[in-house]
Amino acid sequence: MTPFQDQICDNQQELTQRVRVMKPTELMRMPEVLSEPDNVGDVPIPAYLSDTYTWAYLKPSSIKIFDHNWVVDTILWGNNRRLQKTVFESLEPATKVLLASDVYGDLAIRLAEFIGPEGHLDIVDVSPVQVENCRKKLKNVDHVNVRQDDLAYLKNCQYDAIVCFFLLHEIPDDYKHRVVAALLENLAPGGKVVFVDYHKPGPWHPIKGIISLVFDTLEPFAKSLWSSEIRDFAADADLYRWHKETCFGGLYQKVVVERQ
Repeated sequence: MTPFQDQICDNQQELTQRVRVMKPTELMRMPEVLSEPDNVGDVPIPAYLSDTYTWAYLKPSSIKIFDHNWVVDTILWGNNRRLQKTVFESLEPATKVLLASDVYGDLAIRLAEFIGPEGHLDIVDVSPVQVENCRKKLKNVDHVNVRQDDLAYLKNCQYDAIVCFFLLHEIPDDYKHRVVAALLENLAPGGKVVFVDYHKPGPWHPIKGIISLVFDTLEPFAKSLWSSEIRDFAADADLYRWHKETCFGGLYQKVVVERQ
């Protein structure tokens, strides 16, 4: 049995009971708790992000709610560690790696530890709030650089590996095309992009209806990953090697793209 083989986690009911899902309007009313970011803010915030995800990524108050491993694990139905593990299985220590957008929880910290001081980790996010928060989490790690930028315009970089962990489902299709193209174009020869994201579950998946409702309510760009392959968003897909696996009844996918 491979680490990414299909199974339904036994603890999903317990995890669901641990958190009350808050409405976006409730998050917007919460007091701000972080100071304004330093040396960031010059990069324009994409309209889709401010229109759709202010409550989740642009308000400092959201950090206190979402930036906990147990919250991320609840959102991912108990699969957070499992999905992180499959990312590390595709990486090598002492390499130059990009984390494409900050991620709630401890993925950035664990990634920095895995790469080690002989490697280098860049973390790029367009949200000033996320950049500030990530810098605080990794402030004493010398081989990590966190900066604000729009991944759709990433250029002049050469990475051994790029990790894109649950980003694509949160961006509209035109941005998916631009981000996927930019990530692939910034690979060093022999480099790889590791995408981990949602995937269309099987027809009898027990939580398919719940996930569909969440997407329709809070994640308006997610269902394009149910109808399209990540490969479909690449401009020159045939220039790369593609390998795809799914887990948790098909709800999640891992796609590794290697530059030939």
